[in-house]
Order: sequence, then structure tokens, then C-alpha cells
Amino acid sequence: MSLTGKVAIVTGSGRGLGLAYAQELARQGAAVVINDVDVATADAAVKSIVDAGGRAVAVAAPVGPTATADALVAAAVESFGRLDILVTNAGVLRDTVLWKMSDDDFDTVIGVHLRGTFTVVRAAATYMRQNEIPGRIICIGSPTGQRGNFGQTNYAAAKAGIVGMVRTWALELKKAGITVNAVIPVAATAMTATVPYFAAAVEAEAAGGPMPAFFRHDLGFGTSDDVAPLVAYLASGAAAGVTGQAIGIGGDRLQLWSHPEPVATAYREGGWTSEALRDGFAEAVGELQSVGERFPALPADLQRPAPTA
Repeated sequence: MSLTGKVAIVTGSGRGLGLAYAQELARQGAAVVINDVDVATADAAVKSIVDAGGRAVAVAAPVGPTATADALVAAAVESFGRLDILVTNAGVLRDTVLWKMSDDDFDTVIGVHLRGTFTVVRAAATYMRQNEIPGRIICIGSPTGQRGNFGQTNYAAAKAGIVGMVRTWALELKKAGITVNAVIPVAATAMTATVPYFAAAVEAEAAGGPMPAFFRHDLGFGTSDDVAPLVAYLASGAAAGVTGQAIGIGGDRLQLWSHPEPVATAYREGGWTSEALRDGFAEAVGELQSVGERFPALPADLQRPAPTA
């Protein structure tokens, strides 16, 4: 598991999940390039790693533009001599229902998540291939990209697209010895802090106490520190045989997400007419697939009153 001598870039690592990933990579021995849009936030993240005995530098810039991707790779090489690991975590939210979502709401989220992942991975993979480095690329997905979620057209599209790119890149980079995987985290974030369902978990974390077992075990919902070890594992030599996978982690739970596969197949000689579909669709395909995440009812002791306007 040692990452001593390795160099990593973590986008969107000034705070939250991204910072936890960067700190864990540094704890395992890697030098880290921190990235955030805010200079002070990026510098504080660097200080947290250096104060703990690690090595880090910052690049304050928004992901998406090719210039930022090139600057991140250049910072890794100029500061630490090489690049071995990339974690694409940067993201933003612009949540609203379809009929209220503006072009800017859509374009901003797609630009940061999807284009930002593409440009940085392209720059890092190009460097790794040219220098014959068997690198590790870890892209951060979301359950929303796997299942959909009300009010998140843009975010769901971006996160689903990231997993699609991961599967493609795993094929394209296999010969170079570069692995590419997606991590699907489930953790307390600024977004979940506003959801009443998670109130008891958020309260526990804020108080510095243990998160209720219902959240950690039944929901696989935990802290940023619960997710970071998977990122470090996938960045290590121990995971050299793991590529093209979407792996979920949160709380006490680890999951391997399936690739989309047909769940029902039916044939009709001569093809399917509109009338044949009308009469035989239900029998041919069976039970339809569910959409969205489904949460069990909260135990009574964890229920909180809904906030009032």
C-alpha cells in the first residue's frame, strides 16, 4: 500500500471529500498537487498536509479548461519530478427540476464535472503514456449517476458520463499499464447536510461523536474519511489488476456496481411490430427496473421534525 515516491493530483481537494483523499494519499507517502478555485482554501489544504509531515503544492484554478489540466500536470512534474496518480473530484451543484433548469445551470455542472474530468485525464494519461508510467486514474462518480435523482438532471448526466468514460479509458489505457476506475462515495457532505433524512447523522458528525449504526451499516453512509482509503488502495500497486470498475464505499459498506447488462431478452420471428409490442411487451420484459435511490424508513429514535419555512 505504500505510495512513497509517488506523485498525485487531486482536483477539487481544498475541502470535503477531495481534501480527505489528498490527505490519505499523503499519509501513504505520496506528494500531492492540491487543486481548488480559491487560493486561500488551496493553501490551507497544502498546509494541513505539510504540517503532518507530507509534501504538497497548490494550483488554484477551475477545472474544465485545457490550460488548467496542463498546469496541474506541469505542477506535479516541476515540483516533484513525475506524475503517477490522478484523482478527479472537482464538482459543483446547480440543482433544480428540469423545467426550471437554465442553460447556465446545465452547462456549468457539465463543464466542471464532465469536461473537467476529460481534460485533466487526457493531460495526465498523455504524460503517463509518454513516460511509460503505469499510472492510476481514479474518477469520482455518484449514486445519482448510477440511479438518477430528482432535481439533478445536470449532475446525473455528468456522473453517468464519467463512469462511461472510465470504462472506455480502461480499455484504451490497458496496454500502457494504466488503470482507470470510478469511486462512488456515500458520505456526509454540504449537500447531505441540508437533507432532513440525514439530520441525525449530520448532528452526530458535527458533535464529534459516532454516526448511528443505521446510517453506517444499513445505508452505507459515513464520513469523508471512510471513502479515502479506497482511493488510496486504487492508487497503489496492490490494485494493479483492478480497472474499468465502479466501486461504491461509505460507512461500513463496500460495493461493486454492475456494468449495464440486459435483464430480459425476448425474440419474435420477423421482428417486433407496434401491435406485438402493445400485446406482448409486459410478458417479454417482465418486471421493470426501478429508478432513483430508495431509502428505508428511519428508526423512530433517528427521526427529526421537518424544517419549517
